[in-house]
Amino acid sequence: MKAITLETFGNADVLELGDAPTPQVRPTDLLVRVYAAGVNRADLTHRNGGYGRPDFGDSPIIGLEIAGEVIALGAAVVGYAVGDRVMGVVGGGAYAEIARIDYRMAMPIPAQLDYVHAAAIPEVFVTAHEAMMHLGRLKAGDSVLIHAAAGGVGSAAVQLAYATGATVYATTEGSKSARVEHLGADVAINYKTEDFAEVIAQRTQGRGVDVIIDFVGAPYFSRNIASLANGGRLIQVGILGGGGDVSLKLEHILYRHLQIIGTVMKSRTQPEKHAMIHRFREHWLERFEGGGSLEPVVDSTYPLARAADAHRRMESAENVGKIILTMQPQDLL
Repeated sequence: MKAITLETFGNADVLELGDAPTPQVRPTDLLVRVYAAGVNRADLTHRNGGYGRPDFGDSPIIGLEIAGEVIALGAAVVGYAVGDRVMGVVGGGAYAEIARIDYRMAMPIPAQLDYVHAAAIPEVFVTAHEAMMHLGRLKAGDSVLIHAAAGGVGSAAVQLAYATGATVYATTEGSKSARVEHLGADVAINYKTEDFAEVIAQRTQGRGVDVIIDFVGAPYFSRNIASLANGGRLIQVGILGGGGDVSLKLEHILYRHLQIIGTVMKSRTQPEKHAMIHRFREHWLERFEGGGSLEPVVDSTYPLARAADAHRRMESAENVGKIILTMQPQDLL
């Protein structure tokens, strides 16, 4: 089969289309002919050597998110059949014609969605639900600040927060504000020209927000803490702006009853990942059906052979929503 091979770590140029063996089906696997795969920040980390080895996870092939058609089943699989359209999160191997996926990490594709839009759902919406709803316990009437709101997880989080009935504050570039507001943000904050902590203080009369979803890390940490209401929860989903040391006064945590919670799907155990998929599927999947309130946001598509260009698009930070690789026959030439 054709796949993106990773012979060495480095910039986007190391991603090349080559040949790879078809993955072996284990008892709990679905074997899927992949028609679309989502590009995620974790893929850039993998490509740059951030996980330390090329075979981190379940496959030496890069990629975590697929949509396609089931072509074979493991003996222990229940609930799926050959020919089913599925989407889901894999432990590697998405940038390929054929991938295997634990059936408990798969979900049926809503009938009206094509493969491209289906591939824009699993990783970002599951991550957004886990961070904001399960860990952050966001509920109707709460307020939330979502950073990097035009990105994949950010745009999903804005939609879920809006659908929950929360007041949504969102940071983004000024050129993306209208799109973020269309997705459900009550207030779009231009992080290049505005201090989000000052905006939150003004808009909430000094109260702060109940939940913050942050992908940036150290540069935002102190302002995030200042922007939380009493009892507020900061959910750290990424460190795009840098990790390292941060400082805070323990009195703020103690007397304001604050919580700081980190979450990364890739390093979770398989049972934990199964539970994450189940929680999202039970709560939200039907909202993608015809007339539902949720929409996968696709920024752009690239044929598999141009995976390097897709990575460059993500590195530019110009995207609004998901970047998708396609695997139709003409895309593999």
